Amino acid sequence: MSSSQDLILTIDLGTSGPKVSVFDSRAQMIDYEFEETPLILIGEDGKEQRPADWVSAIRKCYNAIRERGKFDPKRILALNITTQWSGTVAVDAKGDPLMNAIIWMDSRGAKHAQKLMHGPIRIDGYGVGKALKWVRLTGGGPSPSGKDSISHILFIKDKLPDIYKSTYKFLEPKDYLNLFFTGKFAASYDSITIYWVTDNRDINNIKYSEELLRITGLDRDKLPDLVPTNSLLGTVKNELAEEFGFSKDVKVISGTPDTHSAAIGSGAVRDFEPHLYIGTSSWLICHTPWKKTDLFHNMGCIPSGIPGKYMLVNEQETTGACLNFIKNNVFYHEDDLSMEKAPKDFYKRLDVVAAKAPAGSNGVIFTPWLNGERSPVDDHYARGGFYNLSLNSNRTHMIRAVFEGIALNNRWLLSFAEKLCGKKFEAINFIGGGANSDVWSQILADVFDRPVKQMKQPLNANSRGAAFLALMALGKLKIEEVSALAEVNHTFQPNPANRKLYDDRFAQYVELYETNKGLFKKWNK
Repeated sequence: MSSSQDLILTIDLGTSGPKVSVFDSRAQMIDYEFEETPLILIGEDGKEQRPADWVSAIRKCYNAIRERGKFDPKRILALNITTQWSGTVAVDAKGDPLMNAIIWMDSRGAKHAQKLMHGPIRIDGYGVGKALKWVRLTGGGPSPSGKDSISHILFIKDKLPDIYKSTYKFLEPKDYLNLFFTGKFAASYDSITIYWVTDNRDINNIKYSEELLRITGLDRDKLPDLVPTNSLLGTVKNELAEEFGFSKDVKVISGTPDTHSAAIGSGAVRDFEPHLYIGTSSWLICHTPWKKTDLFHNMGCIPSGIPGKYMLVNEQETTGACLNFIKNNVFYHEDDLSMEKAPKDFYKRLDVVAAKAPAGSNGVIFTPWLNGERSPVDDHYARGGFYNLSLNSNRTHMIRAVFEGIALNNRWLLSFAEKLCGKKFEAINFIGGGANSDVWSQILADVFDRPVKQMKQPLNANSRGAAFLALMALGKLKIEEVSALAEVNHTFQPNPANRKLYDDRFAQYVELYETNKGLFKKWNK
């Protein structure tokens, strides 16, 4: 048992469930546990989760690691929470949820977002005049896809008026869990951004914009008060401190969305030093010293998890989720053809198969837009598929094509991220579940034509970032020390022999979208 050192407890709530971890004073993980939580599908566009499931799973995870006895709960100094972003929990004055949480995949508020951004002169779904106003104040604006928190709230206001009327505060998942542990209704400068009603021009003094509140029609009194990024929010409630075995003064840090904590946990904390995350979704992010926006490719610089810094953000809707899709909906779908269950090492077997296929997948191309796309095209109607199949194609080619298609989609994103930053990214830190795959790491290096640094314990980057941030908030770590503490497992260099092949394949990939986007809209509107 580790009993002689200060400890940090982190909660990382992803779409699939929470991970509860304990770290030492140098952000080295001591123990962790994960528990899955269900996703509730409502028609084509509705995606919800139950906050009670989050809390129950967190308790189960913590009790599991506590029982293993690798740490002394009395040595825990602070709790820091990082969660899925762009979610909405409507709570009453007691802090109890009034309905399921609407999560980041939900697009039922699309018509409200599109109405907000409507204008006489439109480009890619945005009214130019309104877009410029939002960009000037916030660095971004409501996505026409309807997947931002502001669209969730407007959907509730329109379709569930009794819920809206009864709501005391609308909270992000992270801020709901902070409320659960502290009793405080609050949001941090970083988590509130996706409401798109804050003035972010002064990075050290984020505040609600009366003008944007008026335009959106949101009630200020239904929104949480704001606290600075990575600040001390309060202490764990007495009854929970007793339940968890804490001392009575365990600090709760204001926390961050998962994108922000991952940016720290990846070790890429210097300006213009990027990291790529591939989990259920993916993103390519770097910190910046200024606020810039590329609204038409759905990326911009917003408040980061580092106080006083901005961060280039973007997101691709379904990446690792595509592997889950082929496992659950193709290979091991329960129907009259088969009742087999997927083997526990399914993803390792995918790696083996993909490594045996030739680069370029024998001409097969996969597009991963199974739930539309966000960046670099904000297109709710786009759909995925396999292209250029022939009688010479087989399952091996199709599996590798999934890996390559996601890499090509990320290269598409990379091109616009570098353009906004005005410089080429020299290397890319790779984290998330995808980074456990050597073959995927090599494919990314080849497709990007950049070194890809596969980070150690890539699945723990969010939690590790939350631990780094907690130690920074407590004054026990400096941001300059983070890079050395985030270790690289292996650096994959691009293979020059594949350069022309992937350059050609990338051009074909973009052409596929441009040729078919009209059909996607016609079929799926």
